Formats: sequence, C-alpha cells, structure tokens
Amino acid sequence: MQQQSRQPDLVEGSLPVFVFPTELVFYADEQASHKQVLTLYNPYEFALKFKVLCTAPNKYAVVDATGAVKPQCCVDIVIRHRDVRACHYGVIDKFRLQVSEQSQRKALGRKEVMATLLPSAAQEQPQVRPQEEERRMKEQLADRVFFEQTAFQTESRTASGGPSILTVLLGLVCMAALMLPTLGEQESTVPVYLHLSVNKKLVAAYVLETVLETPL
Repeated sequence: MQQQSRQPDLVEGSLPVFVFPTELVFYADEQASHKQVLTLYNPYEFALKFKVLCTAPNKYAVVDATGAVKPQCCVDIVIRHRDVRACHYGVIDKFRLQVSEQSQRKALGRKEVMATLLPSAAQEQPQVRPQEEERRMKEQLADRVFFEQTAFQTESRTASGGPSILTVLLGLVCMAALMLPTLGEQESTVPVYLHLSVNKKLVAAYVLETVLETPL
C-alpha cells in the first residue's frame, strides 16, 4: 500500500523527462566524437524503466537501449555513430527516450534528442542556420513538432533581437555544472566540494534546456 501511494497517477506521455545533452553532434574527422553519452535523470521518488528509439537505427549503436533508473539517480546511455559517410552529412536523425513506471507498460513520458553528422567541427560555425537551412530543418522535424506539441504550445512568439548576455552566462554556468562530477563518484580529480548531487544537476539541465529553447 505504501509503494502504491508513491506511484504517479499520470496521463500517458505527461511525465517530464530530463536528458542531457538535448542535441548530439558527430564530426566525421574526429574519431572521439563518434561516441556520445546521453544522461537520463530520474528526480522522482519511484524507479523508471526506459527505452531508446531511433529514426535511423542502422546508423547507430546504442549500448543498453533499455534499462532502469533508480529513484533520484541517473544513468548514462552510450551512443556510437557507426556509419560515418559523406552522404549522411547534415542529415538530422532523432532519438526518442521513453520512460515508464516499472510495473506499467504505457509510456509516462518521452523526450526527443536530435543527432547530426557534420564533416568537421571547423565547419560548424559558418552553418549558422540561414533561412534556407532553417526552412529545411523545420520540414525535416515536422513530426517532432507533433510529438511535442502539447509541451510547446506557447512557443509561437516573435523572435527577439537575440539572447541577452545574462541568458548566455546562465547557459554556460549550467553547462559547467553538468560537466562536474556527480556526488559520490570516487575516481575524480575534482575537489569534493565541487561534486554536485543529482537533483542539482537536474535543475541545471532543466534551466539549460529552457535557455536553449529561447528563440534566437
């Protein structure tokens, strides 16, 4: 009876899912970038099981595509790009993380992460998404808008002149916080007082995601 009271009474797909980073970028000329790590956070008082789906499963290898996350813990999901070819440059793929309560089959929440292969990190800066590129991206992600429509209904607002300095600094601070070791990690050269709890990293991930969603 006690365990039952801790379980959420949620509509399917309504549970917020916290993942960092929110976008994966692979570089063809950097072997190290062919392996990326997604961190899934569970801030809730109940365990979650997860499943990783992909729009192009033949191009990627996902280590532990299914698993479980203990309450107030996190898990790293390793994703490797195994089809690095020029014909895939600039193509936007998507990963979907679905989470559910351990005793249920329905997906309580889901989150999508974009993945892109670029020829080189040096060529990323010139691609600042001009109008044509932005139009192409919106066409490719039309179904993504449908998937997350309920979460972003208030996004139809006019773009401002650009992010403020405070917004940029806040984003950098959150990124730095997420790169710090998690509390309890033993093998780390970073001082213990800089180790952050899962909940603090969760807050940083949420704030960073909010900053990234701010229209440029």
